[in-house]
Amino acid sequence: MERLSEEQIEKELAKLPDWKRLDDKWIERRYRFKDYLNGVRFVDQIAEYAESKNHHPFISIDYKVVTLKISSWQMKGLTDLDFEMVNHFDELYEQVAT
Repeated sequence: MERLSEEQIEKELAKLPDWKRLDDKWIERRYRFKDYLNGVRFVDQIAEYAESKNHHPFISIDYKVVTLKISSWQMKGLTDLDFEMVNHFDELYEQVAT
């Protein structure tokens, strides 16, 4: 696992318009739900997936909004694994939110 270059990060983020870059190490997305429990179910699925990858995002539940923030600590920045995971998070959201 290697830290991505600026160019690679920009390319990946262009495919993910809902994800925002916070700084050179972190990206973040807020997911909105119809109700609190759908958000909690989403977080449960995120937690299971993150545990299977041994790579864990920061998760915040604020009533109907779930915020995920991710980076690769060991690489001190963003890696392919971060983007693999956020793509999966977005897929899970589509399943839970509908």
